[in-house]
Amino acid sequence: MKTILVASSKGGAGKSTIATNLAASFALDGKRTVLVDADPQGSSTRWAERRAELDSAVLPVDGTGRRAWRDAVPDDADRVVIDAAAGAMATDLESFLDKADAVVVPILPSALDIEATVGFLNTLAKVPRVHKRKLPVGLVVNRSKPWTNASQQAVEMLSTWPYPVVAQLRDTQAYVVLAGLGRSLFDYRSAQVRDHQSDWDPLMKWIKKA
Repeated sequence: MKTILVASSKGGAGKSTIATNLAASFALDGKRTVLVDADPQGSSTRWAERRAELDSAVLPVDGTGRRAWRDAVPDDADRVVIDAAAGAMATDLESFLDKADAVVVPILPSALDIEATVGFLNTLAKVPRVHKRKLPVGLVVNRSKPWTNASQQAVEMLSTWPYPVVAQLRDTQAYVVLAGLGRSLFDYRSAQVRDHQSDWDPLMKWIKKA
């Protein structure tokens, strides 16, 4: 069982988008996949419910009860994706960090959003497994517009941080539309969708090595 924690202290960074698309990708690959929704808004849970009739369904589990979620995860699960609550710091994520094999941190490409994430990453750095480099942390630049100076400067700034940028996901309304259908980018094969799917390749390779 491999467990991926998607977390950020900054609301609106795209946690649920990344968590649901990761879960769909694993499920479509034939993995028994569980999506732990620790965000009180319940966006990931509603997404999983809309997907329930598909062969690549994902099992939603309530993660708002601190440690109770562990008992709800089936023993035969291959992949567990955790959508952490917005605004949570590392001290709030202890039960998830204990089980995580990797932590994915989405960041929007603006100076304000990057600055807002510094405090969260500082609390992560105090987690013993992170400090000892036994728990990998990867940054994902979300809603990127790589042709703009803002996105280019954001990536340049992040390249100086101690955690690697493991993917840049370009901005597209497709994520919003697909979320409402309980779908993901990985459910489709059109040329336009495949183009955006390629943005995920570095992240998936990084997770595989974690």
